[in-house]
Amino acid sequence: MSKRVRGFTLIELLVVIAIIALLLSILMPALQRVKKQARAVACVANLHQWSLIWKMYCDENDGYWLSGAGGGSGRWWFVPMSELYHEESKIRTCPEATKALGAGVHQGIGYWSNQAWQTGEYIGSYGPNGWMCNPRSTGNAGVWGRSPASDHWRTPNVRGAYNVPLFTGSWWVDAWPRETDQPPSIIGGPPDRPNQNEMERNCVNRHDGFLNALFCDWSVRKVGVKELWTLKWHRSYNINGPWTRAGGAMPDDWPVWMRNFKDY
Repeated sequence: MSKRVRGFTLIELLVVIAIIALLLSILMPALQRVKKQARAVACVANLHQWSLIWKMYCDENDGYWLSGAGGGSGRWWFVPMSELYHEESKIRTCPEATKALGAGVHQGIGYWSNQAWQTGEYIGSYGPNGWMCNPRSTGNAGVWGRSPASDHWRTPNVRGAYNVPLFTGSWWVDAWPRETDQPPSIIGGPPDRPNQNEMERNCVNRHDGFLNALFCDWSVRKVGVKELWTLKWHRSYNINGPWTRAGGAMPDDWPVWMRNFKDY
């Protein structure tokens, strides 16, 4: 007489499925956090590679930065620098910036991509501090209309280099921030306004209220979006300007999307 093999009942199967679903609901947020942390680490690794690239350039250029002369819209830096990094787009792009600007992708998270004015497959999500340029003119003529020339650092070998941004997370190819620049009213900001409110280009919330930045002492660290206004972008930049706590900025002065970010 054969023995009857007892299988799972429908209730038992539903209980097992419910337990699995519960475990997944608990584990998924943790896995997402781990993924975000891994992408942030990869972003920092990219910038460490850039610290070597920029240092090599400056060492070979008598300690000076790029002049800023050359093609506009970023070609002044990523074309001449391509000889040092062989046009590898991966190190130009933060792993959190997974889509190109446009088609519903706002400036705060997207990467800049090849446009009609660009040649080759240039994409990226980092940009240099344009005030680092070494203008050929010693008068009032600045770089791409950003003046005076005396505000440009010209070299990374400067006093307080740990607080002078060199290369940061950005949604555009370069930026010349000023302490009076207003924060963007919405994440990603309005359409780009060259030579106006260029701090907007650096206001990228890629790492939970932070972005990563390379400084003139060749260090890399994360920077709060609000903290951007406290960095020494150019020689006469006031680090206690109107958008800092020391300059009198109040929590309600910031746009809604930035109010919960850490104050500096």
